[in-house]
Amino acid sequence: MRSPDDTHDQAGPPPRQILTPSSLNRLVRDLLEDALPLIWIEGELSNVARPASGHIYFTLKDASAQVRCAMFRPKSGWLKFKPADGMHVLVRARVGLYEPRGEFQLVAEHMEPAGEGALQREFEQLKARLDAEGLFDPARKRALPRYARRIGVITSATGAAVRDVLSVMSRRWPLADVEVLPVPVQGREAPPAIVQMLRKASASGRYDVLLLTRGGGSLEDLWAFNDERVARAIHASAVPVVSAVGHEIDFSIADFVADLRAPTPSAAAELLVPDAFALRRHLQQLQQRLATLEQRRLQARIQRVDHLLARLQAQRPQARLARDRERLLHLQRRLHGVQREQSQRRHNALERVHARLLAQHPRLRLMLLQRRLGELRQRLLSSIERKLERDRANLRQNGRALHAISPLATLERGYSIIFDANGKVVRSSQGIGEGTPLRARLADGELPLSVRKEESND
Repeated sequence: MRSPDDTHDQAGPPPRQILTPSSLNRLVRDLLEDALPLIWIEGELSNVARPASGHIYFTLKDASAQVRCAMFRPKSGWLKFKPADGMHVLVRARVGLYEPRGEFQLVAEHMEPAGEGALQREFEQLKARLDAEGLFDPARKRALPRYARRIGVITSATGAAVRDVLSVMSRRWPLADVEVLPVPVQGREAPPAIVQMLRKASASGRYDVLLLTRGGGSLEDLWAFNDERVARAIHASAVPVVSAVGHEIDFSIADFVADLRAPTPSAAAELLVPDAFALRRHLQQLQQRLATLEQRRLQARIQRVDHLLARLQAQRPQARLARDRERLLHLQRRLHGVQREQSQRRHNALERVHARLLAQHPRLRLMLLQRRLGELRQRLLSSIERKLERDRANLRQNGRALHAISPLATLERGYSIIFDANGKVVRSSQGIGEGTPLRARLADGELPLSVRKEESND
């Protein structure tokens, strides 16, 4: 009986497994994707490129190394900022290999400016805590004066916001006395300076309302208005405070605490002062109404005198006949008027019913259902595709695992399995006599064997 070593020596070395560059790259890619899940990585952007396809290609680096990255559509279109060289970002990505060139790369799923996520969490925590304390309660917010005589504007004396505010107020209501209370609106020194100015302006009793404002910027630029000290100073102010920080989409803690939040500095100026031209038109309308009322009172008195004169003349039969004739004509006109009104009301009701009938037309409902059916079909196809992709990945993984434990893989390394005449595996040489027929199972087929006794050299 031959041992596995004897069989291996006679069969020669195992065949070499030869890979092509494509198969090697595919194998390395599968190993990387299976071994590493989605990861978070932080670094500096460089070599940012965005071709017409809408994909974004860039390099993420630190002081010692760099890695090439790609972010494909549509995820690249969901970014809330424009990536540029030198920006410090936080990226969630999959580790992979670009097979055609054999290059290690990351495929980005999400990107955000580094540090912005921590600031946003801090913003939400402070907002929840101050809200629980009642600083945002609508019941404590005060109404603004309708005609403010003196307005304090707490902002940077050199920013665009103060120019917009002064321009709008001077155009709309030149009678208002607007005072700029300069403070820094960005950086570490901004919160204490804003708090001090709010307290000073509130204690002075000089102002009817205060406007706290600045222009737009990033979350870090607007962070002074998310400071807890600033929020409590606004809450403690003795006069109403209007907050107009950043653009319309920007929200700060100061906006929630203030008595009124304006989307922009210009909009705040329009809310604080009336429109002089509109007020002038209103006064002119009131003057016209007063003149009209006086004219009507004069006409009513004239008509009363005429009525009394007519009563004096009504004692004659001819006058009573004329009066009855006039009354008959008046009743006829009223009857015709009532008939026209009823006809018009019925016509309007018919038009409304017709419009409602058109709105409920089956064709319109069918179009809505067809659009909904298309959306559901697209969602179903997407779900089927994702399920097939997951099943294919599981099948590949199970295939590799089964191949690793398959007996055939062991046979390919030069081993064999011995069977007796009954097809049972021979696990020991005990009970196997000379001439016993056996079969050896190899990787590429079977060989018939026969046991013979070796003669001793002794």
